[in-house]
Amino acid sequence: MSKSAYSVDISDEKLERVIIVAWVDNEAGVLARVSGLFSGRGYNIESLAVAKVDEERNISRITISTDGTKSVIEQIKAQLLKLVPVHNVADFKIDENSIFKELALIKFVTDSEKLKQAEKICIDFKVEFLDKTSQSFIAQIVNTRREIDDFIKKAKPFGLVSITRTGPLAMSKGSETTRDNKGKVL
Repeated sequence: MSKSAYSVDISDEKLERVIIVAWVDNEAGVLARVSGLFSGRGYNIESLAVAKVDEERNISRITISTDGTKSVIEQIKAQLLKLVPVHNVADFKIDENSIFKELALIKFVTDSEKLKQAEKICIDFKVEFLDKTSQSFIAQIVNTRREIDDFIKKAKPFGLVSITRTGPLAMSKGSETTRDNKGKVL
């Protein structure tokens, strides 16, 4: 039986949230293989975002938010690198060396009085309004997870009916880049 991320002895290591990014060939079955690696070993995927980032080389970037000890994160990265269509893997810890943002779309449906209150909260959080009617609106917020959580908590009593979120996306600050095994920037 495989050890899961949560059955590892963590007496000396603390569990931390980390963003793992894998640059992969954009082809059928790759995402299933990556998610299968996680599920087969009992690792939890908190959020997952995938997008093609290089048309010319046909490369997609898979961004996975997960929890684990340092040794578990290293094990995940090593296992990901063994998958054939993976060009490189990096992890981003939540610290001052990386930028983390999440996007959320939030729909409000209520009476005009509560909508006015919801709009005020949205303005305070500097959200962008994408659609407005007399009984509803959809707002977009791009911020840290904590700020989006705070926004949702404050806005919930004012007609918030639906939320969709990307999960965190991460990128290193400064000129640091990730390269594939041929030295090309990913």
